[in-house]
Amino acid sequence: MAPETPAQGPTPRYFTWDEVAQRSGREKERWLVIDRKVYNISEFVRRHPGGSRVISHYAGQDATDPFVAFHINKGLVRKYMNSLLIGELSPEQPSFEPTKNKELTHEFRELRATVERMGLMKANPVFFLLYLLHILLLDVAAWLTLWFFGTSWVPFLLCSVLLSIVQAQAGWLQHDFGHLSVFGTSKWNHLVHHFVIGHLKGAPASWWNHMHFQHHAKPNCFRKDPDINMHPFFFALGKVLSVELGKQKKKYMPYNYQHKYFFLIGPPALLPVYFQWYIFYFVIKRKKWVDLAWMITFYVRIFLTYVPLLGLKGFLGLFFMARFLESNWFVWVTQMNHIPMHIDHDRNMDWVSTQLQATCNVHKSAFNDWFSGHLNFQIEHHLFPTMPRHNYHKVAPLVQSLCAKHGIKYQSKPLFSAFADIVHSLKESGQLWLDAYLHQ
Repeated sequence: MAPETPAQGPTPRYFTWDEVAQRSGREKERWLVIDRKVYNISEFVRRHPGGSRVISHYAGQDATDPFVAFHINKGLVRKYMNSLLIGELSPEQPSFEPTKNKELTHEFRELRATVERMGLMKANPVFFLLYLLHILLLDVAAWLTLWFFGTSWVPFLLCSVLLSIVQAQAGWLQHDFGHLSVFGTSKWNHLVHHFVIGHLKGAPASWWNHMHFQHHAKPNCFRKDPDINMHPFFFALGKVLSVELGKQKKKYMPYNYQHKYFFLIGPPALLPVYFQWYIFYFVIKRKKWVDLAWMITFYVRIFLTYVPLLGLKGFLGLFFMARFLESNWFVWVTQMNHIPMHIDHDRNMDWVSTQLQATCNVHKSAFNDWFSGHLNFQIEHHLFPTMPRHNYHKVAPLVQSLCAKHGIKYQSKPLFSAFADIVHSLKESGQLWLDAYLHQ
């Protein structure tokens, strides 16, 4: 008898980068590439746990590095990806598009492997426990201030300041859990994330995930990063987009004065005016009832805690005063790393170049680390979003070496210089808009 020939599996389908690039979502069909494998995500985008938009932003592109960056249990995720697999890149095709720096990409992946071997992706639970305890103690101290000293102006203002510190620091802490950088499993990170952002802050975890992961996937990319959605209706951002807006003769605001009205509609208004109502609109429209339940526990707790001491009007005054202070804190810290940097349309650059052109650091110090929730290490955070924050300073020298080797600018500046650069960049882009509006 002739020997049996081994069973042959189906011949894999091969694709070119041109074929993949055509499936970017413009014609409804969406493909992306991970480790040379081609996946059809057209239907999956609606079920993607990280949100439909963040995965769609890489449609038609190689998504290997963001896939590695965002997922902590890649083996489990890959099992769910098998049903989406439709083929792979043809053998003669490069592993990623020609717009991406091949050598830089390979060396960053080696750096990523080194970082994992060094254990820098593993969190110190004591750090985060102590961080949570300091937030809870400040929360209790705020209430004790009114209970012990009374409700006159001085204890009222001191209580407002303490509450704003609690809210800002809880905001930095929920950011850690949202990025899956504390526990080794997504389940526990998500659970504690709901507690910190929902019960301690009164905001929905799903809203934060929806907005923030898009920002990390394509920072400072117009139409893909929601953090720059204020362009063009409120501000003209970045040199490229501002000139483009001027040439189109569009004027939604007097952008040449935006460095001045930023102080009115930016830091003081974002949280108490916009976010405060939008988060409820978001959860109700999307039927995120679990998030809404967590949020209600915050409002019930703070209402029952402070109304007996202050009455309803006093409570509302305290609440919005704390939100006002927190808003100023939040906006200056979150914008100092991005607004002064390059803002453009998506040019489909490699992961390192995409992150470095859109981010900068603020010098390390005990105060800066605490004040910004370690987001003064914005470069390291964007390159390794699931890395626990207490390890950013350890990986920073390795990132600096990589940047120096490839001629990439690694920016780090003093805290107040970073604040001033927000205003300077707004003034510059506003003037660029005006020149293009009048003369081009």
